[in-house]
Amino acid sequence: MIKLLALDLDGTTFDSSGNISDANRSAIRAAEDLGVLVTIATGRRFRDARPVGVDLGLNAPLITHNGALIKYAESLETVACSLLTAEMTLEIIRVGKELGGDALVSTDPKGLGTMLYDRVSSENTPLQEYIRWSSRMHGDEVETSVEHVEALEDVVASHEVVHISFSGRCGPMAELETDLRSHLGDRITLLTTAYPLRDFTLIDILPADASKGHGVAKLTDLNGLTAANVMTIGDNFNDLEMLQYAGIPVVMGNADPQLHEMGDFYTTLSNDESGVAAAIERFILNQENN
Repeated sequence: MIKLLALDLDGTTFDSSGNISDANRSAIRAAEDLGVLVTIATGRRFRDARPVGVDLGLNAPLITHNGALIKYAESLETVACSLLTAEMTLEIIRVGKELGGDALVSTDPKGLGTMLYDRVSSENTPLQEYIRWSSRMHGDEVETSVEHVEALEDVVASHEVVHISFSGRCGPMAELETDLRSHLGDRITLLTTAYPLRDFTLIDILPADASKGHGVAKLTDLNGLTAANVMTIGDNFNDLEMLQYAGIPVVMGNADPQLHEMGDFYTTLSNDESGVAAAIERFILNQENN
């Protein structure tokens, strides 16, 4: 029986316009009414995911930063957190910059979270747009949400770093991913989220013990459950580990075709067809756990 449901956000719970359908909202509420713990498992930093958790009134802590930080949306209580060491943080920034990447450094896991950056290349329009979006989203909190610094290398030692990301167009990011994996190896977790239709790729670098799979497993253990009690729904490559972990793994109809071929996953409708609601109805509300 499903007791824990972990939902990816972008491309999964959100439709193409960045909204949550009434059908998805109703299905999530119905699952919680049956006693199911419902969480968001997202690559977004906690500050960016928190408004969704508050809006939905979820009964479980959020799994954010691709599993590196598990934290309650309302109370801000931190359940679990993995951090990059100061030495590894500096190495990631150095290597990334040498390879032409623009680093975003996520800090402040005990609070709402602050993102630090020192440069954005003129051709990196996806990152420019993200910084503008984040600034608009957090309004009066923008000064603590996104902070421009002169040089990341000079300030990161005084911060607790949850994860570092690089983003940009798919071609350059594919090359950067290959080079970063070659330089950093298994000392870190490197997760890629690709949106070919938008020509946008996000590379997240986390502590070696962090991923959405790790995050879901931690929350499972903390609640005395097993993988057989878990259902996960996702649409991209950073969801792969939590899909492989869950007793009921569900892939969105709009997911990358390669993801459909990577495991024995169930396929639901697309995010524009309330695929989350359809999966919840099938496996939780109708208890089809086979």
